[in-house]
Amino acid sequence: MREKININTWLRKDHFNFFSTFEEPFFGVTVDVDCTETYREAKELEVSFFLLYLHKSLIAANKVENFKYRIIEGEVWKYDTVHASATINRPNGTFGFSYTDFHKNFEDFKVEAIKEIEKVKNSTGLIAASSGENVIHYSAIPWLNFTSLSHARNYSYKDSCPKISFGKVRDEAGKKIMAVSIHANHALMDGFHIAQFVDAYQELLSKKSIVLNED
Repeated sequence: MREKININTWLRKDHFNFFSTFEEPFFGVTVDVDCTETYREAKELEVSFFLLYLHKSLIAANKVENFKYRIIEGEVWKYDTVHASATINRPNGTFGFSYTDFHKNFEDFKVEAIKEIEKVKNSTGLIAASSGENVIHYSAIPWLNFTSLSHARNYSYKDSCPKISFGKVRDEAGKKIMAVSIHANHALMDGFHIAQFVDAYQELLSKKSIVLNED
C-alpha cells in the first residue's frame, strides 16, 4: 500500500523542489556501529550474521518515515513498508540481485531470504530482481573496512531508493565494529533522518531478536 503526498502542502516542499533539479541528488555518510551483541546472537543461534543484521536494518528503516518516501514520475509517494533488495555474493566472485519481503519476525524473514539467496547463488549473469520502488538497495563488502563509499549511478534513471552498504567486521577493544554507508535522495530526506535511522539501528543491534519479536 502507498499514499500520495501533496507536495504543495508538504513540509519538505522547498527541499524537494530544490534537490529534484540536481543531476546527483544523492548524498551519503559512513558510520561505525557496534554489532557485538548481534554477532554473538548469530553465533549462539547458528544463523547467518548477515541475515540478522540485514533484518535489523530493515526494522530500523521501517521506523523512519522518510525512508519510505519514493519519487515516481515526479510525484512523492509514501509506502507502508519497505523491503530488501540486496546483492548476493556468489562463490565464483560475481554477485546477483535479490528481493526479500520484510517480516518483523526474524524467523519468517530468514526462511524467505535463504530461499532467495540460494536461487541467486545458483544463477548466472546479472538479472535485476523483480522488486518495486519500495525497497532499500543493500550491498555487503565483508572483505573491506571502508571509511567512505560511492555508488555507480545512471543519471538518466530518476532513482530515489536509499542505498545501505555494510563493511568488514573488525575487533576494537573487545567489541565488534562494522562500517555502514547510507546514501539517500536529498529531495526526500536530510542528515537528520539518516541519524534517526542510525540511532534506531544501533539500538536494535544491541538487542536480541527474541526481544524485538515481543515488542
